[in-house]
Amino acid sequence: MADTYPRVKTRRAIIDRRAVADALAMCMADRATATEILRRTYEDGVAELNARIDADPGKGLAHANSRSFLTDQLIRLIYDFATQRLYPNSNPTAAERLAVCAVGGYGRREMAPFSDVDLLFLTPGKLTAWSEQIIEAILYTLWDLGWKVGHATRSLDEMVRLSREDVTIRTAMLEARYLWGDQYLYDSAASKFTAEVTHGTERDFIQQKLAERDTRHERMGDSRYVVEPNVKEAKGGLRDLHTLFWIGKYTYRVDRAAELVDRGLFEPEEYRQFNRAENFLWSVRTLLHRLSNRAEDRLTFDMQRELAARLGYQERAGSAPVERFMRHYFLIAKSVGDLTGLFLAHVEEQHAAARLRLPSITRAPRRLKGFTVRDGRLGIPTENFFQERPLRLMRLFALADQYGYEIHPLAMRQARRDAQLAADLQEDEKANALFMQVLTSPRDPALVLRWMNEAGVFGRFMPDFGRVVARMQYDMYHHYTVDEHTIRAIGLLSKIEKGELAGDHPVATSLIHKIASREVLYVAVLLHDIAKGRGGDHSEVGAEVAEQLCPRMGMTSAQTETVAWLVRWHLLMSATAFKRDLSDPKTIEDFVVRVQSPERLKLLLILTAVDIRAVGPGTWTPWKGQLLTTLFEAAEARLRLGHQEHGRQNQIDAKQAAVADDLGWDKAHMSRYAARFSDSYWVAEPLATLAANARQIDTGERELSVATTVDPETGLTHVTTYASDHPGIFMRLAGAISLSGANILDARVHTTRDGMALDNIGITAPLGEPFNDPGQLTRLRQNICDTLEGRIRLRERLAKRPLAMTRADSFPVQTRVLVQPNASNRFTVVEVNAADRPGLLYALARALFDAKLTIRSAHIMTFGERAVDTFYLTDLMGHKLDSVQRLRGLERRLLNAAKVAEEERKAA
Repeated sequence: MADTYPRVKTRRAIIDRRAVADALAMCMADRATATEILRRTYEDGVAELNARIDADPGKGLAHANSRSFLTDQLIRLIYDFATQRLYPNSNPTAAERLAVCAVGGYGRREMAPFSDVDLLFLTPGKLTAWSEQIIEAILYTLWDLGWKVGHATRSLDEMVRLSREDVTIRTAMLEARYLWGDQYLYDSAASKFTAEVTHGTERDFIQQKLAERDTRHERMGDSRYVVEPNVKEAKGGLRDLHTLFWIGKYTYRVDRAAELVDRGLFEPEEYRQFNRAENFLWSVRTLLHRLSNRAEDRLTFDMQRELAARLGYQERAGSAPVERFMRHYFLIAKSVGDLTGLFLAHVEEQHAAARLRLPSITRAPRRLKGFTVRDGRLGIPTENFFQERPLRLMRLFALADQYGYEIHPLAMRQARRDAQLAADLQEDEKANALFMQVLTSPRDPALVLRWMNEAGVFGRFMPDFGRVVARMQYDMYHHYTVDEHTIRAIGLLSKIEKGELAGDHPVATSLIHKIASREVLYVAVLLHDIAKGRGGDHSEVGAEVAEQLCPRMGMTSAQTETVAWLVRWHLLMSATAFKRDLSDPKTIEDFVVRVQSPERLKLLLILTAVDIRAVGPGTWTPWKGQLLTTLFEAAEARLRLGHQEHGRQNQIDAKQAAVADDLGWDKAHMSRYAARFSDSYWVAEPLATLAANARQIDTGERELSVATTVDPETGLTHVTTYASDHPGIFMRLAGAISLSGANILDARVHTTRDGMALDNIGITAPLGEPFNDPGQLTRLRQNICDTLEGRIRLRERLAKRPLAMTRADSFPVQTRVLVQPNASNRFTVVEVNAADRPGLLYALARALFDAKLTIRSAHIMTFGERAVDTFYLTDLMGHKLDSVQRLRGLERRLLNAAKVAEEERKAA
């Protein structure tokens, strides 16, 4: 008899079944005593398995098989005890037969430490009293052992009927494995399943499993390059390998993945690739369960560091162990995708299984520039097709883009094998022209570039890009690897150009058709992160790379200069828009000095938009769009009209007239109201805010007024407080808002000439979603009033509700305070970079209050685990800080406040 567990060694160290059976024989019919013996046996077996995982965690499949082996032995012992001691039946009838089957992952003999135990109890027909007693005894014993058991009891006819009706049940039955009991009954079920369920339904099963796979991929983010992947369910994970095996088993009746080689579905090397991927993923999943002490399949940031250490990854070439581990993970996930394409191509060719995607192509030529075309797929006529003329490697992707063809998986396999030939094409003019044709395609450049990347041709043709393939951006802000982020950004750029994102990016959609060179923009997006992971400033190094690569791609000196400038300054616009006061003329002046031309400004806005949006879901928000638009319009006006101050008074007069018209005020009324504010107030606030402020203030009935307005266009809730001015008012507002569970994104503080303070603050919920629940808003307004009127002791209340951010502990953030005295002519600008936590802004505002400084505006951004808070400050007399000693003292005070806040978070 074949060994069903060849990977499991020294089995008696896991469980000595004969010794346990002898001990159970002494129990007679005492299930409680038997359960205690089984519990000790199970605990000893688990301890042995865990010791093996700890000693050699890289043997994932062996560990998965070993746990299944232990489970088998225990269930067989329980079955024997139930049938021989509890409910002996020396002369069973034909109906009193029972087979116990393992299904699901357990059926494949693969179990993680906290996997469910899935069982199927098979009966010939209607369940008898004896069979019911045995099943109950088995289940109650397993539950007493603390196992999580999935189970079903079915007759042979029920098994057939339900398998036909439900593809999930059919898949479970496909993996059913005889465990114990009546072998003949199991064999009968297997025969009926093949004859009455699988026969003739292969095409339908394949379609359903692939549709199921696509739905699962979409649910998991539809990318194998998400930075916290689900090892089991994500694209490129274990479930994708299972899907291949299910299709092979269903269609070809194989029992082991190795048999797929004999059926022509894998070549020997491809099966070895399959086996390596499966073993690696099982190693990761087993360790996840072991370290989490629960059924955890998500490879979270905190676990990534631990797994990298346990699996023996070392720091090399400036890459941390966790980065090397995750790059290996993503390369494995990519190989799973490669195998999937090849496998399905073989199945399709041999059995004409339906593909999910089949473009409608009419009168397609049988040959196209030497390539074959069949059913809308581009193929190659011979295996040495690329070796004969390496340029064909690039032409393959260019033709696929030009004609909208898919690339046949067998052609992709050959492209992968010959990918090294692309290295010889780097200086080839025709090859670079074909690459530019794909990159700047008006169709779907991201799709074809992704194919090129998965074939390994992209990284060989452009080695600088190859260095960022599968490179993880190890933080909580970036959702994808660098290469996936870049390709997604190119795809977004293409969508903007085609007008498909006009609702989210109206300015970029308008500008992209007014730029001088679209090629410059596409190349800049391609290269903007090309130097990540090399150490130093990736923008500066990337600009140097651009200067070398652009001429190779056929770009002129002027185009090369523009691309290099865009790569060098691709973070400038977002940093200015999100961290600076856009109403301050010095902010716009400094930005314009750097940009210098309207063309660069247009290109930079579009590049910034796609870069932010390609970071991941939810990173682009209407509020960010509004800030970028405001900066763009101010800079564009400055470039077009000259110095901004020339039109300042005209701008103020126009806004005041518009507010008066909106509220129906006469000239005298407006003059009295306007005289209460400085010119900076009228410049800083948008017209809608000015009008809302005027309505709130004009009643004059209360010294304290709090208003909230939800802005559906930006996703922000605007909070406006009008109160008597006194030191520390912003600190108290920040504390009250944090106490209410909201985050401040932007704040502008204004003081009237008659001693009142007007604060306009933009807030969201903690994860960036709208803060708009009526109950929340009511509590927010009450908390603000109670705080400003002294009814709340903020420090005590905030200390009672610490909100620990455990995931952020995986990312140490170096606290930095940047004092920038020359960033504004009127204010001292201070930027604080620190680990994000609830209440951080309050702690910093309190430090500024203790330093006897006034906050004129605050601009708050979070990038995953990192918060960047920028303050525009004056002393209590309204003057900039000019004392070097005082600036150094301020820096120390803010550093200490941020570090104390971080220590409090960790303690919480």
